[in-house]
Amino acid sequence: MGLFSDFFKKNKNDKEIKIIAPLSGKIIKLKDVPDVVFSEKIAGDGIAIKPSGKRILSPINGVIGKIFKSKHAFSIESKNPKIQIFVHFGIDTVELNGEGFTQIAKEGQKVKVGDLILKYNLSILKKKAKSILTPVIISNMDEIKELKKMKGNTIAGTTVIMLAKKK
Repeated sequence: MGLFSDFFKKNKNDKEIKIIAPLSGKIIKLKDVPDVVFSEKIAGDGIAIKPSGKRILSPINGVIGKIFKSKHAFSIESKNPKIQIFVHFGIDTVELNGEGFTQIAKEGQKVKVGDLILKYNLSILKKKAKSILTPVIISNMDEIKELKKMKGNTIAGTTVIMLAKKK
């Protein structure tokens, strides 16, 4: 490569983390989610997905931290590099007490990208939830140097929705 070879080498400390779509659907800007906790990035930064499927998959390789009793949300953390992702299906879905959701994975379970975590019934949730927009956020943003958010449609377990670089 000669003269430019150093230019094209990646810094070993610049670990880029790919966050994969946990749901199929369309990427929506976080600011358009009808809940200030997400739209104003109080819980972290990321994107939202307007879902079209029926499954929520793991967006990273890691360990499931918490799955809410109402099955509408979960957290997951990767080890190296460490990143914490929070997936929250819809808005005010906690009030449904699990209706429309089926939990597959368990807290503390190791998962890989694309592993099934939850199933959902979109027709029930469209009728009963305030919104079906699903935030996918990085909750440890204080450890992230750069975040690139993608646009367009997603395929669960396949589409890269965000690229994060650790500090």
